[in-house]
Amino acid sequence: MRECSSACEKHNVSCPVKDCRLWIDYEGDLNCTLIAVDKHGAMTLREIADRTNISFVRVKQIQDRVQKKLRYRFSDLV
Repeated sequence: MRECSSACEKHNVSCPVKDCRLWIDYEGDLNCTLIAVDKHGAMTLREIADRTNISFVRVKQIQDRVQKKLRYRFSDLV
């Protein structure tokens, strides 16, 4: 874990660094995606949608785009 997320978790305070790329607006996980993953492990698309305040459909669209990019990038390795 990063130093900032470790410190937030140790003191049980929400992360104040809103410009961090791992910051989410979800107080339950101290506003940190690293803490969320550490606490809950793999999450469903609906859980991700709830934490990021976007729709389930949008999360699914993002997942599909990422999978397509990964298939394209790694297709020459197979």
